[in-house]
Amino acid sequence: MREIAEVARTWLFVPGDRPERFDKAAAAGADIVILDLEDAVSPGAKQFARDAVVTWVGGARTPFAVRINAVDRPGHKDDLATLAGLGRPTVVMLPKAEDPGTVAAVLAALPVGSAVVALIETALGVIRATDIAQSPGVVRLAFGSYDFAAGLGVDPDHPPALAAARSMLVLASAVAQLEGPVDGVTGDVYDHDRLVADVEAAVALGFAGKLCVHPTQVSPAASALAPTAEEVAWAAKVLAAVSEGGGQGVVLLDGRMVDAPVIARAKRLRRTGEAAVRPSAERPRGAAQQAMGFPHTFSEI
Repeated sequence: MREIAEVARTWLFVPGDRPERFDKAAAAGADIVILDLEDAVSPGAKQFARDAVVTWVGGARTPFAVRINAVDRPGHKDDLATLAGLGRPTVVMLPKAEDPGTVAAVLAALPVGSAVVALIETALGVIRATDIAQSPGVVRLAFGSYDFAAGLGVDPDHPPALAAARSMLVLASAVAQLEGPVDGVTGDVYDHDRLVADVEAAVALGFAGKLCVHPTQVSPAASALAPTAEEVAWAAKVLAAVSEGGGQGVVLLDGRMVDAPVIARAKRLRRTGEAAVRPSAERPRGAAQQAMGFPHTFSEI
C-alpha cells in the first residue's frame, strides 16, 4: 500500500459513514480510495464510520488510505487506536499537517510500516512543508486548497492566489525526493473542463496527483495527469538517441542538445507513460453521477 501511495495519481474520497459507497468508490478506477473519517463525517457518526472502515478494509483488494481527524480535533486519538487495532501497516492522510513531531507521533501510534500522506492546509504547513516532507514515514504531500484559501481569505478557484503555495509544495517534495504532490479538489463535480484545466495547471507546476470528490472526476483527472502520446514518443526518441550514443556525454537530437536534465525528464515521462497515455485532442468523460449512486454536489460529500 505504501508503494502505491508513493506514486498514485488519482485519489478518491468516500465518506467513512457511507459504507454502501465503498465498493462503488473502489470500482471507480482511482489509484487510491480515501476512506474519510474527518470532514465528511458528522461528530455523531464518527464511531460508526470507524467500525465501517474496519469492516471494509478487512477484505479490501483496492488500495486505500484513511483520512483521520487532525491532531487538535475530537476523535484523533480514537482514529489512531482504531487503525492500530487493524494490526497491519496503513496509509493515513493527516489533515492540517504542520509539524514533523505530529507526524512522528501518528506513526508511533500505528503498526510498523505505516505511512503518512501529509495534507497541507494552512500557511504554517506550507512554510514548514520541507521539514514535513523529509519526516520519516511521509510518502507524499497533498494540498488542501480550500482550507488553505479560507485561511488566507482568498478565492480557492483563483489559481494565482494559490500559485506560490503550490510551488512551495512542489519544491518541498523535490527536496525530500518524493513524487510530485497531490493537488486539491475541484469543487464542481459537473464541470470536467474545469477539472482538466485545474489538473493541467497543477501538472505544469510539478504536481503529480489529484484529489477527487466524485467518481466521475477520476477518469478525466487520470487522463489529464498522464503524458500525451507525443510526449511519450519524444521521451522514447530521446532515450533511443542516448542509447545509440553509448550513454556517454551530450548528444544532439533534431538540432537540440540532449544532456542530463533532458534525459531525466524523458525517463520520468517514460515511467508515467507506462501507466497511462492520454490522447492529445480528446479526454475521456466519466459516467453519469447517478450510475454510481454518489451525491450530486460537493456540499453533499
